[in-house]
Amino acid sequence: MPIGDAFSNGVEGFNRASQQIERASADINRATLQQQDDDQIAQQRQLQAARPEEAVTPPVSQPPRLDESLVQLKVEEFNAKANTQSIRTADEVLGTLVDIKV
Repeated sequence: MPIGDAFSNGVEGFNRASQQIERASADINRATLQQQDDDQIAQQRQLQAARPEEAVTPPVSQPPRLDESLVQLKVEEFNAKANTQSIRTADEVLGTLVDIKV
């Protein structure tokens, strides 16, 4: 595999990991906001409830899966680190080849 291909693949992989990190971060933010909204709704229901069974009614909507988003964030962190190492290695090999030719 030519050095340029290894470098390009590393950059492409890093960019893809960056996009996935942004997506996972947005999902985490959305899940957190949804959970806060659900908690506020539950508190309001408890304050306004005439009967105890009304006070424990769960919110209708389900928040996005926070655990899956956190796992995805960690996976993409490892992907970004691996691609960074690929870029670094391609750069070092290219530098070595240039030094040998000169």
